[in-house]
Amino acid sequence: MKKLSSVLLVDDDATTNYLNESLLRSLHVTDQLIIARDGLEALALLENECAAPSTSCPALILLDVNMPAMNGMEFLEAYQRLPRQHQEGIIIVVLTTSMNSTDLARLNELPIAGMASKPLTEEKINTILQLHFQRQLPAADELPD
Repeated sequence: MKKLSSVLLVDDDATTNYLNESLLRSLHVTDQLIIARDGLEALALLENECAAPSTSCPALILLDVNMPAMNGMEFLEAYQRLPRQHQEGIIIVVLTTSMNSTDLARLNELPIAGMASKPLTEEKINTILQLHFQRQLPAADELPD
């Protein structure tokens, strides 16, 4: 499978980031994983890395909803105001534990490609890759060590 240029994990929980990073690395989804602990950090990163085409600009953002400073909804609202070149080719998938109907309705109005429940699993990653990148994870016996 051709690897994604970069994946951005946006979550304030260090354990979740560690587990997601470990899973993505073990599945060889990308060689470049970036972690932001809130929406403000993620926005700053996009403004710096995506102004011009580069491999540092994430192909995939896995976004938590509940975070301090700037939550996932606020991040998505601010993301829509970024210049178009900062958004090109980026797929955003919201990762969450639970959502109330108001949040779900609001998310439908924001620029996300989909949602997945936590925890992230190999099956969920494979579904994201198939739906949004026309790729799929190799069989376990085909993965490099």
